[in-house]
Amino acid sequence: MQNQTALFLMTTETPEAALAEAAEQARISGTRLRCLVFAPIPTLPFNAYGGLPYAGAANSDGWPSLLDAARNTLKDRADTFEQVLADANASGGLRPVLAAIADLREHVTASARTVDVAYIAPELREEPEIFYEMVHAVLFHSPVGIVLNTSRMTPLKRVFVAWNDSPAAARAVHAALPFLRAAEEVCIGCFDPSTVLDTDEEEPGADMAAWLSHSGCKVTLGQYPSGGNEIGSCVLQRAAETGSELVVMGAYGHSRMRQAVFGGTTRTLLEQTEMPVLMAH
Repeated sequence: MQNQTALFLMTTETPEAALAEAAEQARISGTRLRCLVFAPIPTLPFNAYGGLPYAGAANSDGWPSLLDAARNTLKDRADTFEQVLADANASGGLRPVLAAIADLREHVTASARTVDVAYIAPELREEPEIFYEMVHAVLFHSPVGIVLNTSRMTPLKRVFVAWNDSPAAARAVHAALPFLRAAEEVCIGCFDPSTVLDTDEEEPGADMAAWLSHSGCKVTLGQYPSGGNEIGSCVLQRAAETGSELVVMGAYGHSRMRQAVFGGTTRTLLEQTEMPVLMAH
């Protein structure tokens, strides 16, 4: 997987150890590491004056000092992270961003346009609003996939592909191709495949297995019944049973609103923290 460029999404709260691990992985694998360090801009306070419903408002005199403090904190952390990268002898660079969370998507999208894959620092799960803004920016506004729950960039022994013949799943496989080619084995799993009455039809996943085999991957293909269980749980179970170190799957085959209200495979895989996942939409 040499000559790749990876985007590492982080904040000023990211521990140096998390960046050091990613930088070491990048150095070993020959990956160029680009880091985006985000700090939320301080909330602009307003002091209302007057007693009418449409009274004016005045900015707090203390807000400029809050903004300066945030800028200084971001600079200090960026300097620290630059030193971590230098100590690891990792190639790449770092981009500090001070912005409102509402504007975070634009910054992530701009950085993701010229990389091969994105990673997200694990502690960002403690900041759900920032975490999901970053994840959705990559999934919906960039050409690459995002990796969760790991910063590993070296070859994997076994990768599990959750395949359902959807555009999102196809994009995920394309985004993961360097990982798949470097793996010792690629396990393709189809869950509750449609019953095909025409015997001339290929079995579900056969065309993808053939393409990956031609691309140099050692592939096994399996069809699994869910037994009425949630598909995301089935994916995780089968991936664990095959000894896979990474799950590759398409994200948000249904709308985000439906996923948020009713749950779904994407939501299950996003919320779990044990199995590394590469997603693309």
